[in-house]
Amino acid sequence: MTPARQARIEQVLSKRQPDLTVVMENVHDPHNISAVMRTADSVGIQEIYILNTRIARHHKFGKKSSASAAKWLTIHQFTDTEECFEALRKRYKKIYATHLGVQSHSLYELDLKEPVALVFGNEHSGVSEEVLALCDGNFIIPQVGMVQSLNISVACAVTLYEAFRQRHQAGLYEGSRLPETEYRELSEKWGLGEESF
Repeated sequence: MTPARQARIEQVLSKRQPDLTVVMENVHDPHNISAVMRTADSVGIQEIYILNTRIARHHKFGKKSSASAAKWLTIHQFTDTEECFEALRKRYKKIYATHLGVQSHSLYELDLKEPVALVFGNEHSGVSEEVLALCDGNFIIPQVGMVQSLNISVACAVTLYEAFRQRHQAGLYEGSRLPETEYRELSEKWGLGEESF
């Protein structure tokens, strides 16, 4: 491995956020999943969760977009909602879902500096009632247009960059936050690849 590649790996790993994640529930389009992965990687998310209870398990995530993102992420796939949320509760203090409801809060009211999982539903029906019941709250992205919805990949990007803004201001990107063992394992795994950054 070249010194430049090693330096890049260390630079990226030092910004990873082990207490921020995305959950995608029954998202049909692999291209949407790939776009979410790209955004997750760009803000330092390492682990993402894919919950498929109504559709088949995903094996591929699009060709070009996932090729530059999925290989750098740790992807957890679940087919059981309770099992997925049990895993989430072990790592994240709060779980919020995107949902346009009476009790939904604005994205900008959320504290995204704390350990948090953000749930996004599928392209047609959003987050399921079963998943909403397991979340700590719902949030919306404020909008002033006639159409009160965004594509999942756009909604995820807006949300994650608000998390990035809050965390950057709080200094959470200053110094490595990954557990040492995970840092070493990822560094070794990434160093074995031949792809350029």
